[in-house]
Amino acid sequence: MDKVRIGIIGFGHIGSQHARDILQGKTPLLELCAVADTDSERLELAKSMFGDKLKTFHTASELIESGSVDGVIVSVPHYFHPSIAIDAMEHGIHVLVEKPAGVYTKQVRKMDACAKVHPELVYAIDFNQRTNPIYKKVRELIQSGELGEMRRVIWIITNWYRSQSYYDQGGWRATWDGEGGGVLLNQNPHNLDLWQWMCGMPMRIKSTVYYGKHRNIDVEDDLYAVAEYPNGATGAYITTVADAPGTNRLEIDGDRGQIVVENDEILFRRLRQSESEFNKTYKKGLGKPEVWDCRIPVNGKYESHPGIMNNFADCILKGAVPIAPGYEGMKGLQISNAIHLSSWTNGDWVDIPVDEDRFLEELQGHCKNKVQE
Repeated sequence: MDKVRIGIIGFGHIGSQHARDILQGKTPLLELCAVADTDSERLELAKSMFGDKLKTFHTASELIESGSVDGVIVSVPHYFHPSIAIDAMEHGIHVLVEKPAGVYTKQVRKMDACAKVHPELVYAIDFNQRTNPIYKKVRELIQSGELGEMRRVIWIITNWYRSQSYYDQGGWRATWDGEGGGVLLNQNPHNLDLWQWMCGMPMRIKSTVYYGKHRNIDVEDDLYAVAEYPNGATGAYITTVADAPGTNRLEIDGDRGQIVVENDEILFRRLRQSESEFNKTYKKGLGKPEVWDCRIPVNGKYESHPGIMNNFADCILKGAVPIAPGYEGMKGLQISNAIHLSSWTNGDWVDIPVDEDRFLEELQGHCKNKVQE
C-alpha cells in the first residue's frame, strides 16, 4: 500500500477542512476516496471538490461496509464518535476520531475496549495542539526535571470568544442533546488534553460553572475549576466564550522556578537554587532565591490538523507511534466530566476517575431525550 484510502464521516466544518488539507496536498500519503453525511448538500460540496470519482454515502455504516477505505476520520457530532469508531474497527478499518473522544467516559470506555481487541488497527484522536512546538517544549521541560516537582498550574484560557450570532445559527452545537455541553466540549478539549499531557492527571476537581450566563444557551459558557494532584500540587483553570479580547496565559510553578506561556513565547523564571534547598539552608530572615529570566527557544512548526493526519498515515504505512493515541482521549474527558459533575453536586470535590454511572444519570437529567449511546 502506497497511500491510505481515507473516508471522512461527517462533512461539516471540520470534516470539509480535513478534505481541503488533503486536496491541497498537505497530506501526501492520504487519498480521499469516500465521504458520508446525512446532508445531501454537503455530499454535493464534496463532489464539487473531488469529482465524480469520490464515493458518497448518506450513512456512516454504508461507507464503512463499502470496502472503499482503509481508514476513516470521524467528524460527526460528539455523541456519535464512539459508536461509529467501534463500527469501523469491527470492520477492520483504522480510526482517527475528532475531539472530544465522546461526551461521557462510559461510552468512550467502550470505544477503548474495542480498540484493545483490534491491536492491528491504528486508533488515534485529533489532538492537533500536540504538534505545537511551544507545548511540546513545555512538556519536555517538565518531564526532564528542569522545573523540578510541580507545585501549581494556572491556565487562564478566555480567548475562545463566541458571539450570540454564532449560537443563533442553531443545529446541534451548544445543546445538551446535540453536543453534551458548551465551552468544555466545543472549544476546550484541546486545552484540557494539553493540561494533562504536560502536567499529568489531577486526582480530584471542584468547580463553579455558569450555564447561559453570557449567551442565550442552556450549556456552560463560563467556569472556574480547581484541581489537586497526587503530590499535593494544585491547579486552577478558567475559561469562557464571552471575554474580548480574552487571555491565553499558562503558568506552571515547580521547585526550580516558573514557566509562563503567553503570546506564543515561553519564559522560564529559573531559580539559581531550588526553593526547597533555599528554604532549608537560608538563615537571614527576609530573602528569596535568585531568579534568572530565560527566554526558551522553540524550534519547529505548528503542523495542526495535517500533522495529525500525516502521523495517522505514517502509523498505518510505516508503523509509527501515534502523536495522540485514541486511548488518551479519555483523560481530558475525565477532567471535563469532573468539572460538570462538581457543578451539578453543589461544587463538591469529584474524584478522578469520575463515577461514570452518576455522571451519565446527571447528564441525562439535562437532556430532553435519551442520551445517545
